Amino acid sequence: MSFWTGPRGGSAGGTGLATRKSENLRALESEAIHILREVAGQFERPVILFSGGKDSILVLHLALKAFYPAPLPFSLLHVDTGHNFPEVLEYRDRVVAHSGLRITVAKVQDWIDDGRLTERPDGTRNPLQTVPLVDTIAEQRHDAVIGGARRDEERSRAKERIFSLRDGFGGWDPRRQRPELWNLYNGRHAPGEHVRVFPLSNWTELDVWNYIEAEGIELPAIYYAHRREVFDRGGMWLTAGEWGGPKAGETLQTRTVRYRTVGDMSCTGAVDSDAAEIAAVIEEIIATRITERGATRADDKVSESAMEDRKREGYF
Repeated sequence: MSFWTGPRGGSAGGTGLATRKSENLRALESEAIHILREVAGQFERPVILFSGGKDSILVLHLALKAFYPAPLPFSLLHVDTGHNFPEVLEYRDRVVAHSGLRITVAKVQDWIDDGRLTERPDGTRNPLQTVPLVDTIAEQRHDAVIGGARRDEERSRAKERIFSLRDGFGGWDPRRQRPELWNLYNGRHAPGEHVRVFPLSNWTELDVWNYIEAEGIELPAIYYAHRREVFDRGGMWLTAGEWGGPKAGETLQTRTVRYRTVGDMSCTGAVDSDAAEIAAVIEEIIATRITERGATRADDKVSESAMEDRKREGYF
């Protein structure tokens, strides 16, 4: 497991990166570590959203680095839709065990079983994550929730703050967000409110991959090209599963694919790719003109304001 366990040729703020990373990556790393230390200083019960996807993996890596050699002052939270990729869940559990971390897994199935949620006719559970997320934040009284959203991920991110205030129902109101000047972050909130924190706000997908290469961070294998049974739905290669695919008229094919993002199998598409190692992935990303969510997330194509609507309801 290649994960942060201590300096490799330097202090926590400067490792072998000094020779292998660009000045841009060093600046992004420094900013993210500063933000994570601000969270530890301003909040009492912070938590990191950890799905086993590359962005949350990077946030966890930076957090371990920010506080080394002290224990991580944050716990982890994963909202499990029940339709996650098995390879990603195996990775999640292995990282948690390896680093001795505390994680809460909020299972969407539990909310369906006790009637707080109803299964959707289309079988996708991605939109069902909001209620378990907001309920768990309230139950565990988290006052800061750290996510891995980036500036190039989705258009609604352009107006987001690094410290994003949420009301007692997890809702986001752009009119209540504070200006962030000179790297000063305002974590003030009323009882019951919390703040979503995005330390990767100035990163791009390419920055993330360049940093992962420089740091030698292990990712779930589905990020690299592999042979897989998939079927076409709406122009995306989806993986067959108990969530409800393929349907009549949809034919399974074995193709060489990889995933640019990971999430609920019902709405996360693979892309055709021969990139079996990280240098090839980086070359692929440099050449592409479509964002990863635009290329591989069916739920973001429902409407022009799909993510914006979910943010207002408490998601992300």
